[in-house]
Amino acid sequence: MTMKQGSIGVVTSSRMELIDITNQINQIISESDYDSGICFLYNPHTTSALTINEGADPAVQEDMLAALKKIVPSDLPYKHLEGNSPSHMMTSMVGSSEMVFFEKSSLNLGTWQRIFFCEFDGPRKRKMHWRIMPA
Repeated sequence: MTMKQGSIGVVTSSRMELIDITNQINQIISESDYDSGICFLYNPHTTSALTINEGADPAVQEDMLAALKKIVPSDLPYKHLEGNSPSHMMTSMVGSSEMVFFEKSSLNLGTWQRIFFCEFDGPRKRKMHWRIMPA
């Protein structure tokens, strides 16, 4: 079984933001010549993450970031000297990878679902890896 793989760049512009990468991933799948299979996404950074959530209402992303800021306080006496310990905590909570089925050369997401790259220590230039495997 042949697997295709690659990377996409993600440029962030804020300290914390969620960037919708769904269209980029769908484009990769549509160009793969695979009708159905599994898409694996992996983020190799320790201060950013990947998640699948609602993309119809931008307030959901704002609420997610606000909740993470509340759960992970910035004023704890962290020992990590870079000053980005909250970003590391948030990344561990959200996660570094996602796996999504695709059918008819398109991601098999729910009606409101989108894939988001979660920046917690920006702005930065990031790279995210993908692999797709046919069914």
